[in-house]
Amino acid sequence: MSSYSMAQIEDIEEISDGRCPMRPVRHHFGITSFGINAWTGDDPGDRIINEHDEQDAGEEELYLVHSGRARFEIDGRDVDAPAGSFVFVPMAVKRTAFAEEAGTTIIAMGGTPGEAYRPAGWEIWMPLGELYQDGRYDEAADRGRPLAQAHPEYPVLLYNVACCESLAGRTADAVEDVRLALERGPHLRKLAAEDTDLDPIRSEPTFQQLLA
Repeated sequence: MSSYSMAQIEDIEEISDGRCPMRPVRHHFGITSFGINAWTGDDPGDRIINEHDEQDAGEEELYLVHSGRARFEIDGRDVDAPAGSFVFVPMAVKRTAFAEEAGTTIIAMGGTPGEAYRPAGWEIWMPLGELYQDGRYDEAADRGRPLAQAHPEYPVLLYNVACCESLAGRTADAVEDVRLALERGPHLRKLAAEDTDLDPIRSEPTFQQLLA
């Protein structure tokens, strides 16, 4: 067995949920101790990082402009970031980034303060994100189920299937898959208690028992 792994950024296949394509660096190398991924804007003006904050996820993120030049918008303020720049953004602060030069690549690293990193496997689900955004919940659930079965180490995959089943009106399937997801990942219980995707099944007695 080799004692190390090596890859160029372009060796890692891009995936997308229909928004900003990314290269799943963590998943490619099988890293389980920290999160790291790469995002590239092919042309000037391309959005590289979706607008978001990390308040709900509770994660800190550090961005490294690997190549090219990026323009971050941080709480509405423009920040110029040439290659070699590190940009650290607090959890609650909105951020997004755009390419100022062709081929601008940003590497994002993150984790939750005070907690061991727990890989969620969201990179595996990401190609199905466009189905979810388009409201094609049945299709997303059907395509997501084999992924969840193949990767039981990532309970969030089954949780996402359950969310799609809930939104598709497949109540019994959704409740059962939430049950299995919580068995595999008890940390998902808080998310399930607040997730609006599960509102269609929230009045089900079996679902309420799961959260009791």
